[in-house]
Parts: sequence; structure tokens; C-alpha cells
Amino acid sequence: MKKYTHEKAHEEIDYIFKTLLPQRGMAERPEQIRLCHSILDAMLDGSIALCDAGTGIGKTYAYLVAGIVFSRSRAARGLANQPVLISTSSIALQNAVLEEYLPFLSSVLIEDQMTKYPIRAVLRKGKNHYVCDERLKRRLQAVDLTKKSPRAREALLSLRDHLDLDMAEHLSGYDRTRVCVPKVCDCGRESCRYQCFMEVCASDWYQVQICNHNLLLADAIHRSLGRQPLIPEWSTLILDEAHKLPEAARQMFGTTLTAAELRTLIRALRGERYILASETLEEAVGPALRELARPWDGARPFSHFVPFLARPHRTLTLIQKQIGTMLTHGTQLQLDQLQDKVSLFLQEQKDMIFYTAEDAHGGTMLCATVPDLTDQLRQTLWRQQKPMVLASGTLAVGEDFHRFKEATGLLTDSRVQESVSPSPFAYSKNCLLYVPSLPARQEAEQYYDKLTEEITALLDAAHGHALVLFTSYSAMAAVKERLRDQDLAYPLFTLGRNAVHTTKQFKNTSGGVLLATGAAWEGFDFPGDCVSLLVIPRLPFPIPDALKEKEREQYPTLHAFLRAVVVPEMQIKLKQGFGRAIRTETDTCVVAILDERAAKDQRYWKDVLTTLPEMPITQDLHQVEAFIRGVKPDSYFQERTA
Repeated sequence: MKKYTHEKAHEEIDYIFKTLLPQRGMAERPEQIRLCHSILDAMLDGSIALCDAGTGIGKTYAYLVAGIVFSRSRAARGLANQPVLISTSSIALQNAVLEEYLPFLSSVLIEDQMTKYPIRAVLRKGKNHYVCDERLKRRLQAVDLTKKSPRAREALLSLRDHLDLDMAEHLSGYDRTRVCVPKVCDCGRESCRYQCFMEVCASDWYQVQICNHNLLLADAIHRSLGRQPLIPEWSTLILDEAHKLPEAARQMFGTTLTAAELRTLIRALRGERYILASETLEEAVGPALRELARPWDGARPFSHFVPFLARPHRTLTLIQKQIGTMLTHGTQLQLDQLQDKVSLFLQEQKDMIFYTAEDAHGGTMLCATVPDLTDQLRQTLWRQQKPMVLASGTLAVGEDFHRFKEATGLLTDSRVQESVSPSPFAYSKNCLLYVPSLPARQEAEQYYDKLTEEITALLDAAHGHALVLFTSYSAMAAVKERLRDQDLAYPLFTLGRNAVHTTKQFKNTSGGVLLATGAAWEGFDFPGDCVSLLVIPRLPFPIPDALKEKEREQYPTLHAFLRAVVVPEMQIKLKQGFGRAIRTETDTCVVAILDERAAKDQRYWKDVLTTLPEMPITQDLHQVEAFIRGVKPDSYFQERTA
């Protein structure tokens, strides 16, 4: 029976990808089909599958079809009806799976009569993303709606019809904290929408449940401590964007302090009419907020920020003593949590590692985490003896998963299976790698002058249409200043805090040049001719911080540490950045690496070649221009703006 069921499951995969999907206009991709079979095998075997899937493979459909077929196989064997759990890092991917991928697959299977009913899926979030009906009622009774802006008023009123707070786009931060479900929901309402929603989620109604990595880890922590699970029992886990797991774990097993948290408390105090307290706190945290608002580039160590926390700590303590007991429960909780965080960061406890990271707005957040994340992951997530699929385009360097397994505690786990699915794109025809021989890095002024000169020459050769990925804000600012002084012939954009608006402008402007750093190394798509030149001025080595210093202690020599940790992390980041160049089968692009250490026969030449797919390589700028002339249509060279 087992053998038959497994064979039947694999037959269904072939039927879906080779017959049903091509009937709907999807091309048959052998690598995608092989990946789907590999994922299904891991699910059936109860393994942990590490899947490195190159751009264009179609990994989302691969793991979704595998998950659907796995559920059908479980049903055929009479096993309990448990959902497939999908965890992703980005909201965009969550929405795409929920609103595009699954509805399409569902319609295909229904039309073929493989199933009678649509695949029901739900997006799961933390409590603070949902409306508490009782708190909403109290808020609407207490607030003077006429004093609110039209958009904020409409957003608050819309919550009578929407459970998800994120659907109220213009909801104020203060209103949000006043109406969200608290940590302990005790409204006592029989008709509570949140409780009804949770009951449905806990049933077998949804075949697929979608969450982010933070909620996944929070659920794993709850289970390891014997607490009530946040997510119902699942049959298999699909962890997409798995390269983000270590950072999510650092946040979940530690704590962070952001400027947004400080501002939220100030607004909450003001909203409860404690004007003096809010103004006093605003004045006390002002210097800290200004420091945290500056772009994060790793140049300022954690110790730089500590002196800015002393005055906020004293002020928070004073507010606690004077009015702490008079605040609403929600604001009191915010105050206590913030005071605990500030105290922790001031004390710098020896059993924690303190460092900085980039926040959601490009600024700086303060972080503290436990020294050994791997042990934490083993005791929570990996202890669940169920099939798991970890997928990403950047889990491996070449075919080596060692660094990812080491960072996630999977190095010695016998359940781990590995698969690498190379991109089907014709990089040998559609891509050219330009790595010139440059002088060793000079003094800052000379270096940025020479770098700008090289970038300008590349822009002329490619006729703009460029994305320049920097490793620091300071380098980006230095080059931006020099490009502006040159009266550049191409529209110049800088990816800052208003990323959505800027990327839209860039895409709608022919021949534009976009300077970017930080989050732009991954997650931004520029298909077509929009990015026909990708420039990487420096190899993206990780920034030295307390985390790296702690990890360095595990290696006998600096060289061993560099080869085991630093270089692989650079390679993975480089792979992510390279992924911005070619997004579809027809895209063509020049990739320029302007780091003298990456040039032929230099220190990291072989490491770069190992990281990137095979493609022609040149040191000649004339060949860059010839390549662009050879692959681009005439319309490409006709400058126009939209």
C-alpha cells in the first residue's frame, strides 16, 4: 500500500506539470519537476530538505504542488487531516501564494476534477495584527471622530468590517495599540470575531496555513515550553526564503529596540492626555532617536549608542513611578517593556551578545541575542519530528550547504537532504561579467574619484539602465555626490526610505540609474531592460560586529574563520545581488564587479567564479558596449522618459 501510494503521488506530479499546467500556458521545466519530486520524497520520508533553487526554476509552484500531492497521499492513507504550513519572510510572497499561486492551482485541479473543492488557505499573524471587538467598541465611544483626519477616521471605522488591522492602511499607530487583541484576550464576548477566527484556524477547514518566520519560531518556542501552540498541528512545513531564518531566530531568541517603539510610547502618553510625560520623554529620547534614524551601515558599534540611553532610562523610570499605575493596561505594558529593554541594553549582560542591525526603515536598531542560536533552533524548531522543506535561491555556495547548516544547527542532523536546482536561464548568452584590474584601494577621495569615473564609463557603455549596489550608505553618498557634479546624462535615483515610490519612478524612466544599498540586495525585481547594467563596487563581506567576534572564537586562526564564515557569507550576499540582474528568460545584462580583490588572479577571483553561473568574462570596456549593442533592440538606445 505504501509503495503504491508513493508511486501514485509521483505520477500525479508528472501529470500536473506535464499535462495540466501546459494546458494553461505554462512551459514545462524539467528542473522544476525534478525539484518537486525531490520535495515530495522528503515529505514522504519525514526528512528536512534543503533546496537551493536558482532564479527561474519556479520553486513556489514546485513546493506547492508537492504539498498538495502530499496531502492527497496522507488522505489516501487515512492519516489525520492536517494543514500544510508555509512560512515566508516577505509580505509580498505571502500575498502572492494566497491570492495568485494557490487560486490558480486550485482552479486547474477543479477543472480536471482531481478535486471537487477549492484549496482553502489562510494567512496567520500575531495577535497584535487583529481587532479586539470590545476594545474597538470602547475606542469608538471614547474618541472624538470629528477631530481625526478623514483618512484616519475612515480607517478606524472600517475595522467594524475588517478583522485584520493591516487592511486599514491609514490607521494611526495610537489607534492600533488601543484596538488590537491584547496578549491575554479576556473580553468574554461569545461573538468575538478574533476568537471565531482562531477556532476556524484550529479546525481542519484550511488545507494551507501561511505565516512568517517570526510566528513560526514563536509557535515552536511555545511547543517546546509546553504552552498552548499558536498554530495548529501541521503535516509538513515549507519554509520559503529560508536564508532569512538565522536573522529571524536572532530576533526571536533575543530582543530589539527601535526608534518606532519610542515614538509609539510618546504617542500613547499623549493620547491618554499625559502631555507633560509625553513631552518630557520626547525631549529625553531626542538624541537617541536622531542617532537611530541615521542610515545603518555597521560603521558605528553598539557601544556608540549606549550613552544615548542613560537619559531615556531615567525618564522612563520617573514616568513609571509617577503615573505608571494610572495608565491603561496597553500603555502600561508598552512602558514596562520599553524600560526593560533600555535597562538590558544599558547593562550589557555578559550572557547576551549586543550588536546593531538595519531596521525596517533603513535606520539602526539595537539588538541583543543569545550566544548560541543553533542550540535554540535545535531545542524548538528541529525537535519537531515532521517533514520540513527549506527553500531559497541562496542556501548554498555552488553545491555546498555547509555554512547554512552551521548557522542553523543542522550540521549534524541526519534527516537533512540537499538538492541544488540550477537556474534554467542562458547566462552564457544573456549575461556578461566585467571585472577590470583596478589599483588597490587608495585614500577615500582618490578611491571615490576613480570609482565614479569607472561607473560613469560603464553607464555610457550601457546607455544607463543601471542598478548600482553599494555595501554602505557612506560609499553610496560619496558616489552620488560625484555623479551629480558631473551633470550625468541619465536620470539619477537613490533608493531611500520611500523605496516603493522611488522604484516606480526608476522603472518608468528610460535609461535611469538607481543607487541602492541595504535591503536592495534582495527582494527587488527589475525585469526587462530596466536593469541592463548591474554594478557592484565592493564585494559584500559581512560587517564585523559582536556576533562575528563571538563566532571567531570557535576557530583556531583568522584564516580559518575567514574561509569558513566570512567568505561564504560574502558569496551568498553576492549571489543575492547578482539575482537582481536576470529575472526572466529574455533579460540581458552586464554585471560589473569593481572590487580590485575580485579581479583575475587576485585573492577572491576563484570565490567569485564559484558563486556566479558560467558566463563570458571581460576586462575590456569596449566589449561591454559591444555586448549591449548586440543584445538590445534599437528602441533601447532611444532615450525617452515616461
